[in-house]
This record gives sequence, structure tokens and C-alpha cells, in this order.
Amino acid sequence: MIEPAPVRDPADTRLRRAYGFEEIALVPGAVTVDPAEVDPATELGGFRLEIPFLAAAMDAVADADFAVRLHRHGGVAFVNLEGLYTRYEDAAPIIERVAAAESGRKAAHVLAEAYQRPVRDELIRALIMRIKAQGALAAVATTPAAAWHHAELAADAGADLFLVQSQVSSARHISTSGRVLSLADLTGGLGLPVLVGNTVSGEAAYQLMHQGAAGIFVGVGPGAACTTREVLGIGVPQVSATLEVAAARDRFERETGRYVPVVTDGGMKTGGDIAKAIASGADAVMLGSPFAGAVEAPGLGFNWGMAAPSPTLPRGTRIRIGERLPLEQILFGPAETTHGTQNLVGALRQSMASLGARTIREMHGVEMVIAPSIATEGKSWQLAGRE
Repeated sequence: MIEPAPVRDPADTRLRRAYGFEEIALVPGAVTVDPAEVDPATELGGFRLEIPFLAAAMDAVADADFAVRLHRHGGVAFVNLEGLYTRYEDAAPIIERVAAAESGRKAAHVLAEAYQRPVRDELIRALIMRIKAQGALAAVATTPAAAWHHAELAADAGADLFLVQSQVSSARHISTSGRVLSLADLTGGLGLPVLVGNTVSGEAAYQLMHQGAAGIFVGVGPGAACTTREVLGIGVPQVSATLEVAAARDRFERETGRYVPVVTDGGMKTGGDIAKAIASGADAVMLGSPFAGAVEAPGLGFNWGMAAPSPTLPRGTRIRIGERLPLEQILFGPAETTHGTQNLVGALRQSMASLGARTIREMHGVEMVIAPSIATEGKSWQLAGRE
């Protein structure tokens, strides 16, 4: 008699447990090192960064001046080529209107109206040249639909890093309204590194690496200024997403000998979150709201996501950051609170030292434990600042 096949619970194949920053902890190593001997430097697109911190391509976070400041501190800021700085010769009055707008629907209306003006090619060139003229890395970001046109402009203007970024990235962007974006064609035709984001899938990341991506950004909707997970229901908690993409990177390196950096993007608000992201396999982290709180940030104490200005389906919100501090203090201290939101570099050094990791790559091998919590990534920021 043939036994009937066992009935499988659909959850076994379609539903899996995933973990965020507040649900795991790092285990102290058997060996510790002197924090002074820790080197938090990393590499992205062939460029060495003294600190593994990237500023998000949000208009309230990164303009040309902020890009220069962060570069001088050892990091890099990505400027949005479809943002306010390529639509207006002087975006300051627009940002003042956004900051002064009433909460809720009024702020959303002001944002949508501000982004209706078309992007201008000459402002893209001027933006990149302004950053380069001050000796900083010119890192820029755009969406897949505009990638071909903006890539050629950016390369001609001397950009150093080119990020093709969307809510969810795949190896091939299909559109009947414009040129189909094949990453392999794009990376093969440019003289600058092409980075791609965002994904939470190891398989998608693996395909993007094979098509020539110089870096993979991880994170769909985890940040305080983005509501993609709520509006679209799409996303994976950042620890699990980073682990999966990092595993794909390691597999790709074994097969090809090429190491592709992984960047965890969003959902981090403290030094502890950053350490956990790197322990999960990230080579660098991209921060939005933490940097929007810098005195030097252009957002005047507010932040909003790239999808927030959409006139039909905004997937973001304008948030008030609260206390503003100098960028140098956010990065290097001194810390005036115990919340872990200041001296982020010092906190990372101390974490690495306590775990016995002298480099970012060594951090990828530290032990982690599951320590479940009901808290959600970014929720404390949202509850404090959502309008």
C-alpha cells in the first residue's frame, strides 16, 4: 500500500521568520582588542572610506555642501539627481516652504507641488561639478527609469559613484514607456561604478552582481521617513535581509573572485543598530534621519523620503527630527545622551573592539543571538516624529 504524501502547511514554504535590529544581540568575543587598533574603514566602488557611513539620497539630508562635509569626515553622501537641487537653481526657499507647512495633508501637498518642476540637465552637471571642485567624491543617485540619461550626464560631469535606486530593484527593469534598463548594458557602457538598490532578496542580489553591480543596497521601507511596508506590504526586517544578501555576496565571491560590497540602507537609529547591521554582513550603512538631524543638513530639522512627493501614491511622510546637532558630534561625539544616537563612529569602534573584530570584514564573523522584542524597526522614530 502506498502511503499518501503528507500534507504540508503552506507556511512551511511561503512563510518564514525574519528578524530586525531589536530582535537580535551581538555576543562578546573570547578575545577583545584595543579600540585604538580597530579600523572601521571600508571600500565602495573602488574608493576607500575611512568610516562606513553613507548619507541617504534624500533632499533633506544631502545636498552638495553636505556631501563635501561628510567626505571630509571620511564618509560619502549620495545626492538625488531627481530631487530639488536639480529642479531649482536655489532650493532653499522651497525647503523653507516644506518645513513651514502645516502637518499632514498640507505638507504632502507642498511636497507634491515642489517636485512638479522638471529636472534640468544643466543643474545636474553644475551639482556634480560643485562637489568635485571642493575635492569630494561625487556620489549621485537616480531611479531606473532615468538611469540611462542621467548616467551619461553624470559620467561626463565627472561623477565618481552612480547609484540606481528604487523601492525594489531587480536585475532587469521593464518599461514600455522608455528604454529598458539592463544593468549589464549600463555597467558595461559607463566609466564609473554602478551601485544598485534596494533589495531584500539574495537571489535578486546574486543576479545583480553577475550583471556588474559594484555594490548592493539592502532595505525596502525600513526607515522612519518611508511607509512602503505599510502602503504596499513589501519588505523584510533588516537583519534577515542583510544576512541573505551577504550570503549571496559570499557565494558570488567564491565563484568569481570578485567581492561586491553590501550596504544596509535604513532602519538604523543608534550605534547598536549600526553594529548589528555590519555583523549581519554589511560593509557600510546608509543613514537618513540620523543625518537629517545634523545642523549642516539642508532639511531644517525635517526629513522626507524620495517617494513622499508622489501626487498619486505617496509612500513616505515628513517627519520632524527634533534636536539638531553638529555633524561632527553625531559622528565622533562627545555623546551627551545614553540613547546611542551620538558618537556613532566611537560606538562602532567600541562594539568591534568588544567583539574582537579589528576590521569590518572581521565583524561579519561575530556571533549573534536571537533576542525577540515586539518593537519594530523605525517605529520609535515614527511615533516620535510622524505627522
